[in-house]
Amino acid sequence: MRFDTGVKLLTAGLALLLSQLAANAASDGPSQGLASPESFAAIGDTAARSAALFTEVGKVLSNARCVNCHPAGDRPRQGEGELNRLHQPPVVRGEDGFGAPAMRCPICHQQTNFDPGRVPGNPAWHLAPREMAWEGKTLAQICAQIKDPERNGARSLEEIVHHVGTDHLVGWAWSPGYGRQPAPGTQQEAGELLAAWVKTGAACPN
Repeated sequence: MRFDTGVKLLTAGLALLLSQLAANAASDGPSQGLASPESFAAIGDTAARSAALFTEVGKVLSNARCVNCHPAGDRPRQGEGELNRLHQPPVVRGEDGFGAPAMRCPICHQQTNFDPGRVPGNPAWHLAPREMAWEGKTLAQICAQIKDPERNGARSLEEIVHHVGTDHLVGWAWSPGYGRQPAPGTQQEAGELLAAWVKTGAACPN
C-alpha cells in the first residue's frame, strides 16, 4: 500500500514538474519578431511609410505586456488573450501610480521577477498615468496620444523613442518571466522603429 502511494505521489510530482517546465519554456522562448525599419524602404510615400512603421511598432504598444500597465481604469490587468483579467488581489493606482498607501506596488513587485511565485518585478514597478491609458484604444488613437505632450508625460517625440527603446521598466516587457509571453521583437528593435517613424514625419495610421 505504501509503495503504491509513493508511486502515485512521485508520478504526480513529475507531472507537475513537467508542466511547470513547459510553461517556463514557453515564456522564455522567442517572441514574435518585428520587421526592421529598412524593410519599409520600398514604400515611396513618406507619410504612408511612417504610418506603416508605427503600425509595426504597434505590435508592441498594443501587446498585453504594455496595455496591462496602461489601463483605462484605476486597476491594472494581468495575463494575455483570454486570460487577461483585472489584477488579483484587487489594487488601485493611487495618487502617484504606485498604489494605495496601504498596498504599494513595491510591496509585492520587488527588484526582480519572483518566478516561483509568478510575481513580476522591477525597482520602478507602477502604473502609467491615467492620461496615458491605452486599454481599448486603436493604434491610431494611441499614436495621436503618444504625440500629444498633454497625454504622453510632457515628452518630446525624441524622448518617447528613448523611453521605449532604453527605459529599464519598459524593457521588462521583453523579459517578463515565468509563464508570460514577451512582447514582440526586442526593445532595441522597437526603439529603432519609433526612431524611423519620427524621422519620416510621425504620421499615424488610419
